[in-house]
Amino acid sequence: MFMHNKRLQYTVRVSEPNPRLACLLLEQFGGADGELAAAMRYFTQGLGEEDAGRKDMLLDIATEELSHLEVIGSIIAMLNKGAKAQLSEGQLAEAELYSMVGQTGTSAKESLLFGGGPALIDSAGVPWTAAYVDTRSEPTVDLRSNIAAESRAKIVYERLINITDDPGIKDALGFLMTREIAHQKSFEKALYSIEDNFPPGKLPGVEKYSNMYVNTSQGEGDMTGPWNSGPQWDRIDDLTEVMPADDGDGLATVDLDSADAKVVAKMAARLASDATSDPTTGVDLGAGPGAGRVTDGDFGGAATIAEAPAMAEAAAKDERN
Repeated sequence: MFMHNKRLQYTVRVSEPNPRLACLLLEQFGGADGELAAAMRYFTQGLGEEDAGRKDMLLDIATEELSHLEVIGSIIAMLNKGAKAQLSEGQLAEAELYSMVGQTGTSAKESLLFGGGPALIDSAGVPWTAAYVDTRSEPTVDLRSNIAAESRAKIVYERLINITDDPGIKDALGFLMTREIAHQKSFEKALYSIEDNFPPGKLPGVEKYSNMYVNTSQGEGDMTGPWNSGPQWDRIDDLTEVMPADDGDGLATVDLDSADAKVVAKMAARLASDATSDPTTGVDLGAGPGAGRVTDGDFGGAATIAEAPAMAEAAAKDERN
């Protein structure tokens, strides 16, 4: 059961309306790394959690995230207050209203459908979706995801702080940004209080594969470090050593019953390519400058894009002659 306290968790002081800034702040209202996504992520995890301590922590933080949603929504509402009134009352001339909507960076959806009020959309007008919630009901997985989510949200708040000079907004955003740090610390403690928390889940990895580092991006820029070299790793630079990684032949096979095998053979025979034929195609019939070699001869494409018009003109001249 929830009880709403009419006082915000942090005081919102906005110096002046700024619809463009309001549009950007929507990222933390209805965006992928915003407060609603965080609240729903932690609620779903908390409701399914079996550990009493983690359950309490997750529901505490989920509820606080709703209070942060209220703070962000209140800032957006204050920044849009003038625009909302103008859209509602129509006191400005038509051209001025068009200018207000177009030059503030707000989307038509935000201005017309939501009237400048805080809406569950991101800064591009994309509606909030439950797809932002990536709960897997495995604590060692979800806590790592939560740590990453808090880190991403912290960076978004940093960027929002950097684009406003409004001291009241910077102050409130600084509070919200810092709470992301505190939540990350809680999630880290909860993760590392689980013994044997890596690898995630119950099943162990296969030993010889868990220590393998495969250097699949080779050439200029190759670097070594503790992430790919040293006693922790069996580094593979020659890819043929691990292709395939098992003792098989690296081919895909399936055991079919006799009925399916006969049908597959018929299908393969019907769709078989004739490697001895060289049929004339639509490309051959319609080939022009730049087509390259075709079935009936070398058409000779342009060496560069710049040469293409001259070659086309020469071909047309030959045709006329």
